[in-house]
Parts: sequence; C-alpha cells; structure tokens
Amino acid sequence: MVHNTPRRNRETLSIHIGQAGIQMGEAIWAQYGLEHGIGRDGQRIGIEKDGKDASFTECPTFYSDNGEGRYVPRAIFIDTEPMVIDQLQTADIGELFNPEYLIRGKEDAANNYARGYYTLSHTTLTGAMEAVRQIAEDADNLQGMILYHSCGGGTGSGVAAHLLQEFAEEFPRKCRLSFSVYPSPYLCTSVVEPYNTVFVTHRTMSCMECAFLMDNQAIYNICSARLSIVRPSYANLNQLISQVVSGVTASLRFGGDLNVDMSEFQTNLVPYPRLHFPVISFAPIISCENVNHEKLDIGALTKQLFQLDSQMVRCGLAGCDKYMACCLLYRGHILPKDINEAIASIKATRSVQFVDWCPTGFKIGINSMAPKMAPSGDLAPVRRSVTMLASRKAISDAWSNIDEKFDMMYRKRAFVHWYLGEGMELYEFNEARENLASLEMDYREAGQTGSFVLGWNA
Repeated sequence: MVHNTPRRNRETLSIHIGQAGIQMGEAIWAQYGLEHGIGRDGQRIGIEKDGKDASFTECPTFYSDNGEGRYVPRAIFIDTEPMVIDQLQTADIGELFNPEYLIRGKEDAANNYARGYYTLSHTTLTGAMEAVRQIAEDADNLQGMILYHSCGGGTGSGVAAHLLQEFAEEFPRKCRLSFSVYPSPYLCTSVVEPYNTVFVTHRTMSCMECAFLMDNQAIYNICSARLSIVRPSYANLNQLISQVVSGVTASLRFGGDLNVDMSEFQTNLVPYPRLHFPVISFAPIISCENVNHEKLDIGALTKQLFQLDSQMVRCGLAGCDKYMACCLLYRGHILPKDINEAIASIKATRSVQFVDWCPTGFKIGINSMAPKMAPSGDLAPVRRSVTMLASRKAISDAWSNIDEKFDMMYRKRAFVHWYLGEGMELYEFNEARENLASLEMDYREAGQTGSFVLGWNA
C-alpha cells in the first residue's frame, strides 16, 4: 500500500499585545477552536468530514500537540499590567493557553508609547523573547509571527514596537505580519492616540512585512448598519474581527486547491517595501434575519468586497482611489471558473481602477473548508465566504487623518511632557512625523500614472 508523504509543518506563532490584542485573541482562538474541532480544554471534538476525523491533522500550524491528545495554541499574550490577562485566564477558553506564555507586568503603560517602549518593555521583553525562542525551537519549520495589537494604546504601540525590533534582529528571515487596530476618524478611546500611532508606525516601518489595518469605527458601523446590532459592544466587534482574521489565515491552517502562505501575502501585496498596509474587506456580512433574502453567489460576494461598507478601515470615501494589487481568499465549495467570471465582470464595469503599472492585479486563494460561524453569533451561517486584501492608494486617507491630529496637538506641544518624562527626545516627534508624511506621499505617487521613485530605505 502506498502512503502519501505528509506535508511538512510550517508553524505560525501568534503574539497578542496589550488589552486590544488580548481581547481580540480571546475571540480569535474561540473561532479557531470552532473550525479545528478543539474544545475549551484543548481536547479534540469529533468533526466529520467525508466520514473521517477532520481538519486539525491536515495542518497543525497554529497549535502544538503535547503528545497526550491535548492541543495548545502557539500563542503568547503580553501586557504590562496583570488585569486583562487575569480576565483571559478566567474566561471560557482560559485553560487552553499555556500559563508560561502569559506574560504580564505590574504597571500600566498609561496610553503612553514612551512609557511602553522605554520604561516598561524591558520587564516584559525578557519573558516574551524566551517564550518566542522556546516555541521556535519546538517547531519543525517556523514560517513567521502574526502580531495582534492596537496602535493607539501604550502597550500596543510601545511594547509592540520594541518587540518587533527584537524579532527583526533575532529572526530576520521569518515573516512578520500584524493585525493592527488603528484609530478611527471620529471614535477614539484616548486623546494621545495620534502620537502613539505615528511613533509605532515610524519605529516598525522596516520591521514589518505586512500590516493589516482595522479601525473600530468601520467595524462599529458594520455591526450597526449591516448586522442590525443596536448598541455594538467590544465583544460584537471582536467576533467580527475573528471571522475576518479566520478568513485571512484559513489558507495557512488548512490545505486547499490554491493555497496562500505567509510569504505570498507580501510578494503579491507589497509593491514597494514601505507600502505594506493592505485594506481588508469581507463578505458576506449578513445577519440571520436577512440570510434567506440575499444573493450569495460568487459574483455577488466578489462585488460586495469593493463596497465601502465591507471594508475594515474608513478610507476612499472621496472616490478617487487606485488599486495596486488585490488578493481574494475564497472559502467553501467554489469553482475557479466562477471566480474568473466574477473578476471579469468587475473589470468590465470599470468600477475598480488599477494603476497602469500593475495590469494583472488579482491574486486568488481557494480553500475548500467552509467558514464556521459561532452558534450564538451575529453573523449568519453561510456555505462560502471571501476575504479581500487590497493594496490601495486610499489608505493614505487614514495616514493624513492621523497626521492632521498629530500636528494640531504637537503645534501646541500638548501632552509632550509625558513622553519626554519617560526618556523620549523631542527630535523623535519631528522624525516620526516626517516619516509618516513621506509614507503619505509614497502612496499618492504610487497611485499616479507615469514614473515615480519611492524612498526604499527610509
């Protein structure tokens, strides 16, 4: 009898930093458990697929097996204060995580990037790097790390920036991606979010291969307008985020007809090293009440992705947008012929404009594992879904919005003393702001026709 040679594992490490990253992590790992058939205690729950025990054995990318039938997430949770991690441990899925990889300090970063980067990161960094080295050592072939954090918080900006710099130095050949909660245009949780966001973006520009931005306002609007949730909570927002993240990582976790691994994201979505901030869109976003009244064929789903109310960042509202590259990740039973027809239809309507120097435009991923929705969740169960990662000129709107707020405060030197008191220098404010202005300009130039030159090494 001939046996197929098993595919070599390509493990992925997840790192959740700060309150936002940890709370996202709770929802994301609950979603992964649902899809892989892993219970709250790490034991397998029987899932049938073609009469066989399914899913996990195909690609144990995100979990490790302790040898006794218990599966442990390859995940590290980091915070400068203990409360949020304590809450995670008492949550429904708390016992799933290895306590050695729950790294907590004793002081809050107080929404201050400088406090997180200069003062508190040293207390958590040692434990975090030890945990990363341990997981990397135990892995057959670690392909990279995925960070989950908020750009506006003190820990999510300061500690994340310091950690990414360490990764770039110690694991230079490993892929580094992030899902970053970005400050919303009108909905913010901290006055100094613009400072923190500009600093973390500046510091990590050369340490990150690809950063997927999401803002609370865009997700809040989706929950209220598309899912008819009257007063969306962070639990509602995180549940939607978990579905989107699941769509992006499905090809890393399951085998498929056209798979996309971590390095392919950057190859297809990052035309120049600095332009590594794709916009995520997801479809279908549909409530249980409306699921029987909506068209859910491949053409309709693909068309939905290009609508403003399906994207996770508020940008491109003015309408003058150009696409540089587009990655469509389909899940469920889908024929390539249907995808080709859907893309041909999009191109024929000319509603989506690509830059003239990138004529191909589309990268496709097909994964046969259908999406799973939480039984008591906000999203209706569907047989197929699609996630789009698009490199677009419009993301410069997000930068210009944050830069404008930064300038208004910095002009008056408002709140600057808190940063200087933690060891920052004034020149860092100017340096970071100039880098972001340059990034804005790079995106605008890339969206224009004709020749242009971008700052590769800035």
